Amino acid sequence: MTHAQQPTVGLMLFASARFRHLGEGTARGPYHERKMREAEATRARLSESVRVVFPGIVYDGEDCARALRMFNAEGVDCIAAEFMSWSEDAAWIGFLRDAGNIPILFTHTLRQEVGFSNTENEDDFIEFLSAGGLVGTLEASGSIPRIGRDISSVVGDAGTVQREIVQFAGAARLRSRVRKASIGLVGSYNEIMWSTYVDPYVIHQNLGPTVHFIQYSDLAAEIETVSEADTADYTRRLAAQHIVLSDVDPAKFAASARASLALAHIAERMRLDIMVLNDVDHALFRAIGLRPGFYPQWFNDNGAVLVPEGDIGGGLATYLLKQVSGGHVNFIEPFYIDRAAGTFAAGHAGPNDHTDPRVASRVKIARDVRFAKTKYRHAGAPFAWIRFSPGEKTMAHVSENNGRFKLVCALIDCLDGEHFLASYSHGVFRPRIPVDAFFGRIIQIGTTQHFAIADGNWIDSLRRAGELLRLDFNVLTNEKE
Repeated sequence: MTHAQQPTVGLMLFASARFRHLGEGTARGPYHERKMREAEATRARLSESVRVVFPGIVYDGEDCARALRMFNAEGVDCIAAEFMSWSEDAAWIGFLRDAGNIPILFTHTLRQEVGFSNTENEDDFIEFLSAGGLVGTLEASGSIPRIGRDISSVVGDAGTVQREIVQFAGAARLRSRVRKASIGLVGSYNEIMWSTYVDPYVIHQNLGPTVHFIQYSDLAAEIETVSEADTADYTRRLAAQHIVLSDVDPAKFAASARASLALAHIAERMRLDIMVLNDVDHALFRAIGLRPGFYPQWFNDNGAVLVPEGDIGGGLATYLLKQVSGGHVNFIEPFYIDRAAGTFAAGHAGPNDHTDPRVASRVKIARDVRFAKTKYRHAGAPFAWIRFSPGEKTMAHVSENNGRFKLVCALIDCLDGEHFLASYSHGVFRPRIPVDAFFGRIIQIGTTQHFAIADGNWIDSLRRAGELLRLDFNVLTNEKE
């Protein structure tokens, strides 16, 4: 992870101004020096995993204001706040009041040892004062609900607190990325799936991303700018990586590759994080003669995603899963249940991420059979036809519900097998609970038809990110929950 990709944590350490100069001449030094040694140790530990902004120990309101100015200037993703001993309320209350919407993790680090046996001499008495972080923490906790802040907290030894800060910071970093994300909708909404669509105003208001609208005519114009040489090079690379079926028309192959490159060029020029292509609108086929069928490497190289059917919620789910997994993410809709086998088949037509070199052999370049007999200019232009790789997958969904967004997650297992659903990248999946109960739960929650999948278990990471983004989180783990 590069320095620019690391989460940035503001380290807010509160101490008591009353004790600041006590302990001059003692063996372990005055109170302030003891606190600074602790602060530097904390900063050093955290710096192994995150970028730390430390403005110095906070003793009063002026220190607090200076710290918040620094945090805002440095664009911290979150703040880790801790009371190092007894402290005064005013600075803490001002901090809660003025910290804006920056996520806060309130920590209390347990000492390995108390550091004194009695307080008969001054050195031990100062250490007693220095060890009183529990007093400050408990006093401060009462102000959190009174101010109305939604704050996470952790109590534990230094290792536990450090791990929690790093994990919290990762979720906060993702929150920052989502809030600044740029979404491009190619085409428009149409009448076939109103319940799938989300309100761009509510997205911007509640989650932060800005939605840009891209016309099919813009895509048609961009296709014309893609050179023959670039198209031929991309087509050669695709043919070298995957099996090309014998009935694929070379000219239509090139047309599909060229249109796919055009999508990536638009995304690059507009600096999009999420590109949402409405590829079920026949206006697209009238404008460019096909449905773009490939997934240019630019998207993975830039941590961006490309999804079909105009589903911005599906794009957000795919983006979240990509950010937490750091890997390849696919887009599916469940087709049908095989109750006898306890499985369901799922997949999706249109562009889907086929670029993972580990599964290149599971990808065929095949005609888009669904549109092969139409009169559009490039009818049947090919696409990357994927049989999803076997193994554990995280399945995630995002949709809107009356101005709020819900995140629905589950662990499923993808089964091995051959291609069998023409025109759809697909797989067969077994949920961890009975398949009828699985979809009964989903229907009860109320979703849409689209989900994202990625290798591995990313439920905890999605939960943390969902909490900071204020998404209503649902996880399908057993029938009783």
